[in-house]
Amino acid sequence: MRNFLFLLINGKPQEIRGRQVFSNLSDYLRTERSWVGTKVVCAEGDCGACTVLIGRSGPDGITYRPINSCIQQMHQLDGCHVITVEGLQGPHGLHAIQRSMIRCHGAQCGFCTPGFVTALAGLLEETTAPDPTRIREALTGNLCRCTGYEPIIKAAMEVDPADHHPLHELYPPDAILGALAPYAATPVAIEADGRHVAGPLTLDDAVAFKTAHPEAVVIQGGTDVGVWCNKRGFIPPAVLTLSKIAALHHLEIRDGVAVVGAAVTLHALEAFFEHRVPAFHAILRRFGSPQIRYSGTLAGNLINASPIADSLPFLHVMGARLMLAGPNGTRAVAIGSFYRGYKTMDMAADEILASVHIPLPAPGEVLRLYKVSKRRDMDIATFTAAIRLTQSQGRIENADIACGGVGPVVVRLTNTEQSLRGQAFTEATFARAGQIARSEIEPISDVRGSRGFRLQLAENILSKFYQEQTAGEVRT
Repeated sequence: MRNFLFLLINGKPQEIRGRQVFSNLSDYLRTERSWVGTKVVCAEGDCGACTVLIGRSGPDGITYRPINSCIQQMHQLDGCHVITVEGLQGPHGLHAIQRSMIRCHGAQCGFCTPGFVTALAGLLEETTAPDPTRIREALTGNLCRCTGYEPIIKAAMEVDPADHHPLHELYPPDAILGALAPYAATPVAIEADGRHVAGPLTLDDAVAFKTAHPEAVVIQGGTDVGVWCNKRGFIPPAVLTLSKIAALHHLEIRDGVAVVGAAVTLHALEAFFEHRVPAFHAILRRFGSPQIRYSGTLAGNLINASPIADSLPFLHVMGARLMLAGPNGTRAVAIGSFYRGYKTMDMAADEILASVHIPLPAPGEVLRLYKVSKRRDMDIATFTAAIRLTQSQGRIENADIACGGVGPVVVRLTNTEQSLRGQAFTEATFARAGQIARSEIEPISDVRGSRGFRLQLAENILSKFYQEQTAGEVRT
């Protein structure tokens, strides 16, 4: 058992003890180590100015991904290698993207520039010849109000592959992994100022800690908890991190069911579903910025319990099951009965969400997922919906419909579903179903949309489904 965190920052070993384990990474970098190239603007994971690269070991060695350091807590980083903008410079001088940014005038005030540089450095680890679409996607989590983006995109496109030196040249993987390896097999238990942090290696040990500390907050990606800490002054009395439990990183298909471990990131899930369930893959790409998707998890999205969580309508129509581990073993709870009210779940204080089991669409089933938001990227939904349907010889055999943003929990439109079964697949059928859908929801008005707007969306989404299906289009 270890009473400190161990990580590397720009190749240099760091032992984090005491109250520093509760700090967020951007504060630690700036105030404790004076690596002030990492900037902080929003402190809630929206602007990307604080982007750094996090290296984690895996089957292929060590892989570096961009994350928002402002909402990443230090206790999440045990066994990682953090590279800041200062750490991109090596024996060859500035990183290739830094030199290209200079040539292309990719900075004006420069405050956001370190975040752009590190995000693009991460992209160049994947490909040294990114196209404009790939570049724009990589930068959806980085905001700039003065440069206008075009010089930045040009800079990324004009990086000479021969001028690019990958991170493994600066930080040889064998040396990095060798420095981290002695700590990988050691669980973490830290107490500071009456607060506790646990980083167990097994699910049983995690459950034991949660049983002893029922008030503990379980953190994996922490993309919501980090905002609570920064903006609401939230101080968790105990923290349980799941990142060191190998079994919770598991992702596979078992008998037509996707089994998603609680520690699987949204990015890994996105790649996994790209060809298996393209509609869900499309929703995941709008889930948040790359920095969020490389950190956040499906399990965290579910436990946050927002009625406008992007994943929930899909999980409802597919009949997903949640596997809850507790001191008496593991029990399965259907997603449809898990939420008992707003932010209220069928989950005991000593239980942990260990995995999510998602049945995959059967051949011949049609699945369409929808998200309505003011912005396409990096925005919270106003309304979400999932429609799963089978038809034969021009008639609807079965329909499953779920909507989010229309009540305290995601709503299954059972009357609407019943009205469709056995009916002809016609425009009039879906128009009538849309009218029934309005009667099954009780939306409120808020900053994202009025009650009337959401009622109309619930009606219109049925007609939209019909039009897309008859036209053979796929939209989200």
